[in-house]
Amino acid sequence: MRCLLVHPEFRSASFWNYRDTCRLIGARYPAPPLGLLTVAALLPRDWELRLVDCNVETWDDALLDGTDIVLTGGMLPQQQGCLAVTRAAKSRGMTVVVGGPDPTSSPHLYMEADHLVLGEAEVTLPLYLADARAGAAKKVYREAAKADVSASPCPRFDLLDFDKYLHVAIQWCRGCPFACEFCDIIELYGRVPRAKTPAQMLAELQALYDLGYRGHVDLVDDNFIGNRRLVKQFLPVLKTWLAERGWPFEFTTEASINLADDDALLAMMQDVGFFAIFVGIESPDEATLVAMQKRQNTHRSIVDSIRKIYDHGIMVNAGYILGFDTEGANVAAGIIECVRATGIPVNMAGLLTALPTTQMTRRLQAEGRLYEGYERQADGKGDQCTGGLNFDTVRPRIDILRDYLQVVETIYAPEQYFSRVLDVGLRLDSSQRKVRRPLRLLRRDLKGLFRLVARLGVPRETRGHFWRVMGKCLVGNPRSLRYAMSLMALYVHFGPFARYVAAETRESIERERREPSRVAVASPRPQPIARPLSTPVGVIVP
Repeated sequence: MRCLLVHPEFRSASFWNYRDTCRLIGARYPAPPLGLLTVAALLPRDWELRLVDCNVETWDDALLDGTDIVLTGGMLPQQQGCLAVTRAAKSRGMTVVVGGPDPTSSPHLYMEADHLVLGEAEVTLPLYLADARAGAAKKVYREAAKADVSASPCPRFDLLDFDKYLHVAIQWCRGCPFACEFCDIIELYGRVPRAKTPAQMLAELQALYDLGYRGHVDLVDDNFIGNRRLVKQFLPVLKTWLAERGWPFEFTTEASINLADDDALLAMMQDVGFFAIFVGIESPDEATLVAMQKRQNTHRSIVDSIRKIYDHGIMVNAGYILGFDTEGANVAAGIIECVRATGIPVNMAGLLTALPTTQMTRRLQAEGRLYEGYERQADGKGDQCTGGLNFDTVRPRIDILRDYLQVVETIYAPEQYFSRVLDVGLRLDSSQRKVRRPLRLLRRDLKGLFRLVARLGVPRETRGHFWRVMGKCLVGNPRSLRYAMSLMALYVHFGPFARYVAAETRESIERERREPSRVAVASPRPQPIARPLSTPVGVIVP
């Protein structure tokens, strides 16, 4: 069987699709499709597999030549791309199998495919394959059961061209113990974190090592510290493995802010080379945090928690959301002050979006506030930065948009961004860095540095900020200079992207001023609760 695995393009202009930064070092996209690599490992060994990632190569229907079956799927921003691939393959009479988070959440949008393999691939894909061999494959496969991830296969990393990506991804655990109302992770992945065994993790890292990969590995977990006991068992084993191989990798991941409460765990993560994490701050207002059921962020100083993480040599990327029912007129000032006080350079400020399967979406449906077609991606509008607020808001929508515009234009103004980079560059404790970068990566970094100087060190808007950060970090904390340079490289994307978001938001404000939104709401419709077939892209810095 000749099988084509297609990872659709993320068509929306997205906060996390920092292609311009990737190009500085010759890469094309931040991360490869870990979900499809895992699916590939579940397929019969006698199948002939080809992988097409439409984020690193241009889709052409000719890529379908010589194919018997197409497997594709993805997340909401890939919806349009997935449907386009499905239609192209169907027009040639090919069998199309679709899965992933978005098809699992909104299967009715993907009925053009021959088969929908929904939920967790380790559970449902074998069921489809068995029926297909018997000539009795069904239209839809959906199981509520969650997989035993200790039996999950090693992804087919051999299908990748590593040079096309900024980093690679692996997964340690699935699920999150918290109950944030707006989040679909706990609906799709569950609230009981399930972790792979240390032996599995080392086998995956060994596979990468044997293929010659070195450098940045992102653990795309929903919450890396969801089960701290298992993490503390794994990290010492990982340290031994890394030391025996000369420290070939360094790591990033996503974790809840209560990581700051565990000095021992922070020290262990620093010891094995974690250098950045993503943390969802969402709002500096405790009443709003309580209402969204994100109590892990309450009864603490957000600033002190972030600085504790910095003290252990780990940078922080943060997320903020505007549009909650309980937020007040001072939300923009509160977010801007929190960003300033924490000194976090990379902050994704987005508009609240009702995602299929979430508690919030079910509540909005019951209240008659959810927009018709809320689950569909308008082409180019799949990112929270430009495509959120798909429901009737409590506050006037125009006020939320004005606050959002103020946040975006303030926190990504060059003087604000580079000031925060300098703060992190001087504060970050990189004294225990052990990763060894091979000569080819050092050459790549050097080429990237020359390109970065041309992009930021010459233009009037950024050159003063760029050279100030470089000079002060070189003198004040030279071991952290590489990470400060990485953060500055991200501005090659974030600067233009912030201007794009600001322009889009101004247009939305003007439309709202002319004619306030009044959209028909969707009637309550039950949504399937199952796990996705593919894994979300990791949130990282290069």
